[in-house]
Amino acid sequence: MKDSIKKVSKKGTGLFSEFKQFISRGNVLDLAVGVIIGAAFGKIVSSLVDNIIMPLVGLAIGGINFSGLTFNIKDATIAYGLFIQNVVDFLIVALCIFIFIKIINAFFRKKKEEEPAPIVKSDEAILLEEIRDLLKKKK
Repeated sequence: MKDSIKKVSKKGTGLFSEFKQFISRGNVLDLAVGVIIGAAFGKIVSSLVDNIIMPLVGLAIGGINFSGLTFNIKDATIAYGLFIQNVVDFLIVALCIFIFIKIINAFFRKKKEEEPAPIVKSDEAILLEEIRDLLKKKK
């Protein structure tokens, strides 16, 4: 009985240390920051669409309030105006992500171009290095 308790306790400790190692990795922290910033950015974009873009679009096409566009089928109300706002919201977020990725890719492309090309060794140089390594082993 005591042995099984010790095994479970040891497994729990190992699991905890593995989880701690997983959490302390940079990728997880970066992901957490990205999710938080993404949620805040989503709220900003939603506010932009709901309060600025859609009223201007509605005004341009005859004073239509998209949030009020609905139709009824028996007892169900279909709010297709809100759906249109959400589609515009999605398109703006997708455009921002696309632009952000283009900028990041351009940055990494420039960085790769700046790196010098690796030195290609001749067959003679490789052979001389092998001879040198063999001589070091003999000493």
